[in-house]
Amino acid sequence: MSNSPTILWFRQDLRLHGNPALSAAISRGRPVIPVYIWSPEEEGNWPPGAASRWWLHQSLRSLKKSLQEMSSDLILLVGNTQSQLKDLIKQTGADAVYWNRRCEPSARQLDSDVEVEMHAAAIETQLFDGQTLFEMDKIKNSEGNPFQVFTPFWKACVQFLEKEPPDETWKVFPASPYKPTSKAVEDLNLLPTHNWTNGLSEVWQPGESGAREQLQQFLKESIQSYTEERDRPDLAGVSRMSPHLHFGEIGPRQIFREVLQIIDELPSLDEQKSAWGYLRQLGWREFSSYLLYHFPHTQNAPLRPLYESFPYIKDRAMLKAWQHGLTGYPIVDAGMRQLWQTGWMHNRVRLITASFLVKDLLISWKSGTLWFWDTLVDADLANNTMGWQWTAGCGADASPYFRIFNPVKQGEKFDPTGEYVRRWVPELGQFPDNLIHRPWEASLFEQMEAGTVLGEDYPHRIVDHDFARERALSALSEIKNTRPEFDSFK
Repeated sequence: MSNSPTILWFRQDLRLHGNPALSAAISRGRPVIPVYIWSPEEEGNWPPGAASRWWLHQSLRSLKKSLQEMSSDLILLVGNTQSQLKDLIKQTGADAVYWNRRCEPSARQLDSDVEVEMHAAAIETQLFDGQTLFEMDKIKNSEGNPFQVFTPFWKACVQFLEKEPPDETWKVFPASPYKPTSKAVEDLNLLPTHNWTNGLSEVWQPGESGAREQLQQFLKESIQSYTEERDRPDLAGVSRMSPHLHFGEIGPRQIFREVLQIIDELPSLDEQKSAWGYLRQLGWREFSSYLLYHFPHTQNAPLRPLYESFPYIKDRAMLKAWQHGLTGYPIVDAGMRQLWQTGWMHNRVRLITASFLVKDLLISWKSGTLWFWDTLVDADLANNTMGWQWTAGCGADASPYFRIFNPVKQGEKFDPTGEYVRRWVPELGQFPDNLIHRPWEASLFEQMEAGTVLGEDYPHRIVDHDFARERALSALSEIKNTRPEFDSFK
């Protein structure tokens, strides 16, 4: 019997448990050679942004340490994936490569290219679904086409739900006599020079153990009240699992299984409904991947092509003010500053800040997508694309363009005491609750009493919301008038 090793190609699945490619590689009964290949140019137009690179650096260090504790190691390579795999096969005599699929267009093309080349060289390949709840091709509507609306999509998904078996526990990898040449994590030059990286390390613990700890904390403290508190940025009501899921430090099936296990233990029906509400949010994550998989052009263009001619404006000064949390609207500025300092933003505030950019400032959703891509530690192409197209009204299951969030009312509803704003916009910390989201209504005396004068210590509003709303609706009317087929598009 051959003892040729199996190459386990890590990608966005940086974990040892609940990893189908890893389980299959070990079950093969041969030595296993774990490898990660850093090749950002193969990500198409979307190489990892600065915040994502910081997270990846930490996550690779964590995975490498875990493998070393199991008498193995993580081989780190840099360059063209196919060339690096061929060289690794030549060094080790490996006769198989196993890995987990990704849904991004460039990654899917790479999957295909690697499979073709490996098969031509008589190397066995196996691909697995380790990053989604379901197989992307399995869920179709009654006509055999991809869904474009979430609710029927999720109803169709539920019938495929299966109770996941417990994660297999591996205490040691099959020993490999081969010691291929490897880079150090530091050689990948992932760490950005941005001065906000210290803020990231204060907030996050990348790696599989960090993912487990974060999930357990959420299940213990917050899932019972998730549906009531998930829209409140001033409360710790969300799971904050998104970066761990993006890098595959934990899989969605693992989370789904653990939530299902505790649902029956929750003491009230309301708490059980809350837990199901969280699982539904995992379904939205799945829907994002599903849309990108079936409509790959949406990574750069709207799903609804009629919006390609929307009359957005270009205003660098306005865009910069939004990016740096200097719009004069406290809830918007709080969100953008939270993003800059921590690499993350509460989802409700993501919707508010996105609506403000696209509709109050009339700046293209694509500009927002690029900024979020560079600054989010959970910058996921599928989720980022869907979120921005939803807000702009040009994607699947989108919010109608005429639904324009009022940043003042949103702030007062979801941050009623201003605690969130006071944390991230400290110059407004002494404003009373009734003025914290509308500081321009404070008299000069009240501003001086609060220690912040508008125009000196905090900016005036860069746009009047009522004016901006009418301008956005006028822009929508313009495109509808020039494209008679607009109203019939669904």
